[in-house]
Order: sequence, then structure tokens, then C-alpha cells
Amino acid sequence: MDAKKGGTPWLMALTAMGVVYGDIGTSPLYAFRMAFAGPFALTPTPDHVLVTLSALFWSVLLVISLKYMALVLNFDNDGEGGVLALAARVHRQSDAHPRVARLAVLLGVFGAALFFGDAVITPAISVLSAVEGLGVADPALLPLVLPLSLAVLLALFSVQRFGTGLVGKLFGPVMLLWFAVLALLGGASIARSPEVLAALNPWYALRFALEFPTAAFLLLSAVFLAMTGGEALYADMGHFGRTPIRVAWFRAVWPALMLNYFGQGAALLRSPEAAAHPFYHLAPAALQLPLVVLATMATVIAAQATIAGVFSMTRQAGHLGYLPPFAVRHTSARERGQVYLPGINWLMLAVVVLLVLGFRSAEAMAAAYGIAVSGSMNITTVLCLTLVALTFTGAQRLRYLAAFAGLWLVELVFLASNASKIPDGGWLPLTLGLALFALMTSWQRAQDAIEARRHQCALPLHDFVVHLPDVVRVPGTAVYLSSHDNAVPLALQQNLKHYHCLHARNLFVHVGMLESPEAGAGQRLTLYALGPDTWSVYLRFGFREEPDVPAALMAEPALAPLLSGEVSYFLSQVGRLETLEGVPRWRRALFRFLARQGQSLADYYRLPPEQVVELGTTAGR
Repeated sequence: MDAKKGGTPWLMALTAMGVVYGDIGTSPLYAFRMAFAGPFALTPTPDHVLVTLSALFWSVLLVISLKYMALVLNFDNDGEGGVLALAARVHRQSDAHPRVARLAVLLGVFGAALFFGDAVITPAISVLSAVEGLGVADPALLPLVLPLSLAVLLALFSVQRFGTGLVGKLFGPVMLLWFAVLALLGGASIARSPEVLAALNPWYALRFALEFPTAAFLLLSAVFLAMTGGEALYADMGHFGRTPIRVAWFRAVWPALMLNYFGQGAALLRSPEAAAHPFYHLAPAALQLPLVVLATMATVIAAQATIAGVFSMTRQAGHLGYLPPFAVRHTSARERGQVYLPGINWLMLAVVVLLVLGFRSAEAMAAAYGIAVSGSMNITTVLCLTLVALTFTGAQRLRYLAAFAGLWLVELVFLASNASKIPDGGWLPLTLGLALFALMTSWQRAQDAIEARRHQCALPLHDFVVHLPDVVRVPGTAVYLSSHDNAVPLALQQNLKHYHCLHARNLFVHVGMLESPEAGAGQRLTLYALGPDTWSVYLRFGFREEPDVPAALMAEPALAPLLSGEVSYFLSQVGRLETLEGVPRWRRALFRFLARQGQSLADYYRLPPEQVVELGTTAGR
């Protein structure tokens, strides 16, 4: 849902709570707790509790409230947010600096790969941390934590094929209830130990950093877990707009989170033994099981938002040419953004199940969580700095540069602190991110090499039209999809070579993707007459749009009569890749692997199956 399409900011803010804030909203289940767990844990003394709260409060203030809310949300790409959208905008602004443009795209793709690497951990750690509350309510239920967590995750991924429209209507109210409970539990605990509010003074964290720099440095890797949903705030801006996201954060989410974190700290001041699960110790014994149920619902929503984000990011990467088009099922007749990618869904489930079985607890999994999203946050900051340098001037440029440079220094410290987790599990999301980056860049590089080879083999389109071959003309309209506007499509060359005929009417359709989310007025279609009964058509789609070639062509009045009768759509099929110059063998192998996973171009372009003709070509010759 887009804020610009209607709805008051408060209503949109309520809806945004169910999508944007699922990840960061469930972090109280594990973030504060991890400061007192693991190999670098602090002992839960009153001083350490105040130090942790002070570092957490000011870190969230700087990174989320200042960087994302006040600054980054202003850097959209025609209303869209996220690292890929930001990279596309930087690329668009870098015409005079081709190296900057290329680097921006690579950074955006790497940021997306890191997002994928951490996205599989979010459902696992969120659901595990919620269900582990059973052991607090009744230690006898502890053996049920693992099987129940797996059952919840299996159910979550299994229902994706039905869509989230109906359940999505409950997301906002459930998360509003969740944040209200967070605030009430935290506020009640603070009222019993108001001395915990002394941690609002940043001197606690600063003094600890000066006296114990190593311990403070390692503490930041736990503190960072309270901010892992920061990128989601930016990525989901296109669905809601910046105003509802800001309203939800400053009026509800941020106060509720801080009240709960300080409430957990107050509980530890009273009972240091509560450090194992400080969140659940905020509730009376009689309410702990209902709290487990509510926490599980909230974590399911957080996981759902992450899964939807992966689907959306996968489609964006495909539209930008860094992944093949995957099979997409639309789960809503009204909402275009509600999609289901079966292959991606089941792959995610397999990885999530392996993570749960491998780590077996939220505490162990926290060692793997944070490093990848920290890298993605740094990439966002670098891209924002680049965009400021390219587009702003004068005092405004200096202010933005100073702000982002200062915040980048903070984020670099967090990145370095999270790097300490690499030996204990942080290597996993980094490995996944690097593997995905290799896959994405291999797909793009092989595609570029194939297109270059095709262009070398193709005949000039102008010469072909001027000197049309003297062959039999068959009735109907032929639509040739081609990536080059000045070359004869290889499918047409193969058609003439093998069938020695030409259709009565011929359309050469060139489909391109824009660096903006949607094609604006006048951008969708451009039509040129090349000769008698021969036209060249340029179709453009935004990177968030779903290319529907027949519908886009029929929307043009001049073309509708040509397409109302007998129409054939011609596609070239790629053959051998062995002789592609400049593409290493390992990249060709990754390209073949991805090509087998993706859907056909006919399905991607929504071509009617009974009207599609695919003619084989050899890319290496």
C-alpha cells in the first residue's frame, strides 16, 4: 500500500506497524539479553546494566532515529527505498562518472546479497526466541521449544502460497497490541526501579568505553541486535511513504521499545538471575504463557515481513538484470505487490530449518546475526554520501556530508564489533551473501557477454528493412522481442533461414527496465514506423513493475488492430556458452545453474503460451 494512494497518516502508520516494524519490534526478545550471554557476556551487575542500556538508547537514537528517520528516508528513488533502489538512483545521477555508476550498482547488489544472507536468520531467531518463553513459564515445557519452533516456521512458509491479504489485515492491530504490551510491561518494571532511568545519561556508556575499551567494543555487537530492522524501514518506504513510517516510529514504536528495554534493565537491577530471559521475567507467572502466544504471533509477523521483502528484492534484482526471472504467482487480484515465489520460498524454508537444527537456540544463533545487516547499513550510508556529492551544492551539501560521515564512523565501529562474531557463526550470513553476490554478478556478466555476441552476429536492422528479402509473406503479425534496437533479431534470421518466409506485419519490440520504480507518463511505449508494415516498439517498465508485453502493446491504439488477429511472438533461445569471451568457466557454471531455476522469458513477459515460438541460437558463435 502506498501512502500517496490514500489513507490518513495514522491509519497508514498502523498498517506500517505490521510490515515495517516486525523485525526491530521483536528485538526486545533477544537483544538486551545477549549482552549478558555468550563468550563475551557481561555479568549482570547494576553498573553493567546501566552501561548496556545507555549504549543501546543512544545507538538507536543515532542510527535509527537520526540516520534513517531524519536523513535516509529523504533519499528515495521516485518514492521507493532500499539499497537497490538507492543504487539505481545513484547510477542515474552518475552519467558523467561511469566508474561511480558501476561501483554504485555493484555496492547495491552486494547490499542486496547481504540482505538475503541475514533474511534467513530473522525468522529462525525471532520464532525461537519467542517460543523459548515456554521454558520460563514452565521448565517442563523446555523440550517442546525446538519442535514447536519448527512447526511454526513450517506452517508460516506453507501458507505463503495462499497470500497474506487476509492475514495482513490483522498485522497492524496485532503489532499495535504487541507494542502496547511492551510499553506496559516495561513501564510497570521501571516504576518499581526508577533508578534505571539514570542510563539515559550517555556518560555511562562513554565512561565504560574509556575504562574498558575491549569490553565496550564487544558489547556493541549485542547492542546492534536492537537495530537489525533498520534497513527494513527504508526498504518498505515505497509501500507506505515516509510520513506514516515516521509517525509510527516516533509516536508508538520507539517509546514502546525503550520502555521495554529499560524495564528489562530494571528487572535485572532487582534480580540479576533474570538475565537468562529478562523479557519474560517482566510478566507475572500467570501471564507468561499468554505472553508467549503473543510474542510468537509478533515474530511470525516479523518473519512474514522478511519473507515478503525477499520476494520483492528478488524481483527487483531480476528486473535490474542480476537474477533470472523466477516463477511468480499473484496471490491477490487487487494488490500487485502480493506475490509468491515458490522456488525462493522453499529454498528459504530449507535454510531456516537447517539453521534452527544447527544452532538450536536463539542465544547460539545471535552469534551469526547482525554482521550482514551491518554491512548493508554501511553500504546504504556510502551510497547516500555519493548521492549527496553528486546532487547537492553549497551549505546543504556540507551539512549532509558532515552528518553522513559522522554516522558512517559510528556504523564502521558497529561493523568491526560484529566482525568479532565471525568465528562463532557470523561467517554463515557472510558466506551466503558472498555466494549470492557471485551468483548475481555471474548472471549479469554472462548476459552481457551473450548480448554482445548476439549483436556481433546480427545484421543491421536498417539495411534489412530497406532490402527486405524476397520470400513468401504469410498472414498475421509477428512480434520479435529483441534487446538491440539497431539489429535484426536472431530469431528472425533463424526464421528466414529455416522457413524462408516473412509475416505480413512485423513488430520489433525492445523491452528495457528503468532505474525508477514505475514507468511515468509517456515512458511506457514509443513507436516508430520502419517501413511498410514494419514497426519498432520500445517498451519500458520500472524495476518494481511486472512486464506484461501483450497488455502494454494492446494499450497503444495504433497497435491494437494489428494484435487483434493472428499473432506470433518470437523469442531467441540461448544455446552454447563455452566460447563466451571474458566469462570464466566458474561464472558460466553459475549462469547455467541460475538459468535452470528461473522461468522462461515467455512467462516473464506474460506471452500467451499458444502463440510463442522459440528458435535456438548458439551464443558462442
